[in-house]
Amino acid sequence: MLTDWILACLHHLAVFSLAGVIAAEVALLSVRIEAGGVRRLAAVDAWYGALAGLVIVFGVMRVIWGAKGYEYYLANHIFWTKMLLFLIVGLLSIRPTLTFLAWKRRLNADPAFLPPKGEADRVRTYLLIEVAVFLCIPIAAAALARGYGL
Repeated sequence: MLTDWILACLHHLAVFSLAGVIAAEVALLSVRIEAGGVRRLAAVDAWYGALAGLVIVFGVMRVIWGAKGYEYYLANHIFWTKMLLFLIVGLLSIRPTLTFLAWKRRLNADPAFLPPKGEADRVRTYLLIEVAVFLCIPIAAAALARGYGL
């Protein structure tokens, strides 16, 4: 029981931290981006990747060693819906990540580089769609925790 609680705490901390990082990216793209903003976005996005990895690791650990047992999760369509939502979030995060890395390279080559407003707006739109999908994950998690989906 203690293992289940510890794994749940670690998983939730990683998920909520990931939500904070996504919110930070949206906020950084809500204003005109200067050189420092490009570097901050690249650094924040690196945290995004690390936290997403932790969410996966702690989630897998919960499935394997959690109180409900892996059979509960593998047979539950809400669990698979949650996994699909997380996959969609991950796929949506690719374009912003590649854009931030490209901006950082361009800034390193040209210290006067500023991201074009239209390009920044498109990345922000991707992030907002990512946020909308991400918000569905706790809804699925709440249903899963209450035994729906079997």
